[in-house]
Amino acid sequence: MMIQTIEQLRTIIHDCGFIPLFDGSIGGFSVQAITRPYVWWTDRDDDPWKWRTELCRDSDIVYGKFFEKKAAFVSLNYFPALANYRRDGYDFDSRYEDAKASHREKLIMDLFTDDDTCLPSYIIKKNAGFGKDGEKGYEGTITNLQSETYLVVDKFDQKVKKNGEKYGWEVSYFKTAEAVIGSELIADAYETPPELSFEILADKLAKSCPNATRATIEHFLK
Repeated sequence: MMIQTIEQLRTIIHDCGFIPLFDGSIGGFSVQAITRPYVWWTDRDDDPWKWRTELCRDSDIVYGKFFEKKAAFVSLNYFPALANYRRDGYDFDSRYEDAKASHREKLIMDLFTDDDTCLPSYIIKKNAGFGKDGEKGYEGTITNLQSETYLVVDKFDQKVKKNGEKYGWEVSYFKTAEAVIGSELIADAYETPPELSFEILADKLAKSCPNATRATIEHFLK
């Protein structure tokens, strides 16, 4: 069934628990697969590319590159389980101290000093020292931090000039997951063994995609 409204997509996100924006290893399981191709990247109100801008502001939906390094929506009901599984119980500082996070990831995470910190991607890249004469691999590093659930997309907005004037295409603005959904929800999830959180996610995915094999599910959630 093709959906045509953002409300329909909201329902699907919460019913499925999570869904990628574009097709991945599980065929047909994406926003792309359930929307009409000719409405994408248009000025239409039913353009799913526009929907993501609104949906990432929802208090009960989290958006970022969470599955197979690709963008996805995750219901708040399932994000703590995803964070617990992906982090294996580590907050970022502990992960770095145990040499499970890279120096480049640390350069980025050090910019998020409190829950009010919300930074656009281009500022993160500059202030963390990535660029022609600095650190390499910015896109891969910021994607890893989303996949590990430490950073999420808080909103999309245009770049801002020094005089405060906005210009150009919208870009991603990031916050820590704790700042967006609350540290208590993630801390509570840490009380569950990560392997049990994985099974919660796998069971939900199996119900949403009954034709997916266990191996495919494990690959998708990895």
